[in-house]
Formats: sequence, C-alpha cells, structure tokens
Amino acid sequence: MKKVIKIISVLTIVVLISAFTMNTSNDSQGYQVGDVATDFKLKNIDGNMVSLADFNDAKGFIVIFTCNTCPYAVAYEDRVEALNKKYADQGYPVIAIMPNNTDVKPGDNFEAMQARAKAKGFTFPYLLDEGQKIYPQYGATKTPHVYLLQKTKKGNEVMYIGAIDDNYQDASAVSKKYVENAVDALLSGKDIEEKQTRAIGCSIKV
Repeated sequence: MKKVIKIISVLTIVVLISAFTMNTSNDSQGYQVGDVATDFKLKNIDGNMVSLADFNDAKGFIVIFTCNTCPYAVAYEDRVEALNKKYADQGYPVIAIMPNNTDVKPGDNFEAMQARAKAKGFTFPYLLDEGQKIYPQYGATKTPHVYLLQKTKKGNEVMYIGAIDDNYQDASAVSKKYVENAVDALLSGKDIEEKQTRAIGCSIKV
C-alpha cells in the first residue's frame, strides 16, 4: 500500500512538473504571425521615450532587435539604415531595439548605443530594452531579429518574423530580401509569400 501511494505521489509530481514546463515553453515562444503586438515605451538614444503610438502616420513598423557588439548585427547596420530610408516615408519606419543585458555586454550600454548611432548616422530610433522586458514578449532570440508589424483594425499585427535577407556576409550576394519583399507586398496589398524565416545572428545576452 505504501509502495502504491509512493508511486502515485511520484507520478503526480511528474505530471505537475510537465504541465509547468509545457506552459513555460508556450509562454516563452512570443508572437507568431497574425498575433497583435502590444505597444511599449522605451528610451531612445536622444533620451526621449518612444512608443509605437507616437507614429500617427505609420502604416506599420519594421521592428528589429539588434545591438552594437554582435558581428551579424554590425554586418547588417547599413542594410537596416537602407530599410529605414526606403520605407519610413512610405509608412514603415524602422524601430531598432537593443535587447542585451549590458552587464554581460557593456559594449551595448546606453552610451555605447549613442556613440554607435552617431558614428553610423542612424536615422531611426535606437531604443534600449531596459530590464529586458520587451524582447521576451516578441520571442526574439537573435540579433538581428525582425518583426514586421502592420496597423490593422486588430492593432499592430505581426506579418513577418525572421531574417532581413539570406546573406549576412555579403549584401551584394543577397538573393532573397525577405523584409523588403514583405513590406513591398503589404504596400501593394498582396499576400506575403514568406511570412517566417530563421533569424541568423548572435543569441540575446541575458
């Protein structure tokens, strides 16, 4: 009898642990295509707080989790700037967010972000995810990691998730411009052919 009770107790614990693990896993996945992204308010490199609601005329947003120190992110800096120059006036501005723990990566701290943005001439907001509260909501895991949002009746709907293009090493050798293709599709009222790709980059430092 004692052995039966012990087995039942063990099974109960296993079931509870499994249930907790399953829930935790699902919660950590972040947004999927079709989900509505909640707004945020994060500090920009100019010291001002920025939220999506500030962009009244925007049709959507190219939200990119990126940083100063990751070689992949650095390789994409000029392309991110080009995306903003091409699409901001068409209603899809770039909103860059730095998600790393700056204690682990001091090269990504606020002062370093300011210096990098000035050196590169960024024309887009470069926001600090202080306390690392926003990137887990999105489910971002890499730098860079893109979330293309479109303003719809439901809210800021996620339309594309993943990489900027298919060649981080050489911009001239890119054959698929995932983000550009997705934004162009939205602007022309067409369906996005590739709605999700695998983000290539450094892991976000926690």
